[in-house]
Amino acid sequence: MASRTPAAPGPSDRGRLLITCPDRPGLVAAVSRFLAERGGNILRSDQHSNHPYGRDFFCRMEFTLPGLDRKWASLTEEFRDLAAPFAMDFRLHRADRTKKVAIFVSRQDHCLLELLWRWRSGELPCEIVHVISNHEDLRPLVEEWGVPFHHVPVDPLDRDRCETEERMLLGSDTDLIVLARYMQILSPSFVRDWPHRIINIHHGFLPAFAGGRAYEQAYERGVKFVGATAHYVTDVLDGGPIIEQDIVRVDHRHGPDDLRRKGKYVEREVLARAVAWHLEDRILVFQGKTVVFS
Repeated sequence: MASRTPAAPGPSDRGRLLITCPDRPGLVAAVSRFLAERGGNILRSDQHSNHPYGRDFFCRMEFTLPGLDRKWASLTEEFRDLAAPFAMDFRLHRADRTKKVAIFVSRQDHCLLELLWRWRSGELPCEIVHVISNHEDLRPLVEEWGVPFHHVPVDPLDRDRCETEERMLLGSDTDLIVLARYMQILSPSFVRDWPHRIINIHHGFLPAFAGGRAYEQAYERGVKFVGATAHYVTDVLDGGPIIEQDIVRVDHRHGPDDLRRKGKYVEREVLARAVAWHLEDRILVFQGKTVVFS
């Protein structure tokens, strides 16, 4: 009787593994052997050591393993046993699990539209579950895309009420919050509830020109390029781990409005790339910085 050809791995058999630990010989071999012994196949492996500036190791692996959906809990526990002797901080992700994303906006639509377009075209593998805004301006635009829009006004004297309403909308299963030019500061307690799961786009090349009026600050300093920075949100205003940055050239003929117009194109691209990398589990945060396996 002819032998049956094993079924090709399906989406539910695909996983991602991210590792941070002290660097030492044998790390990749140990992880590879662990997966091979369970029938896994490594599709891609990216690793980085910060030697000679440190002694730390970072790794991202994509793999397939037949029956991964059934074996997920046991695989995680078994890998925990492997990780302990190496002092590994690790994350295992199911590649077939679609992350739920909420977008916060104010009145500007350019970053929001870029995210919606990439989501609709399949470039952002996620489910956009809410758009939350402190203004009503963008409701018609958002509802045209079939995405729920929620107006949550912000009272500077009662921010707790605002964030309580936002928490109720987000629930416990929102994986990522994107601040797409949301012109409000989140409270430390709100940020702590989504550690390294809130991405902001800043209209400046951080650490230069933090805070508001970034384009005006850039004009006053006579800069030769303007940029944008996507970063995780922390308690420090515009001080979170930087994920992605880019720039565009300007010169003495460009006033603040020109800088703002040119900067919008960069903001859109930078934010979209950062969101995509987070959704694809490509980012490790370590000591206030990021390792991005892009």
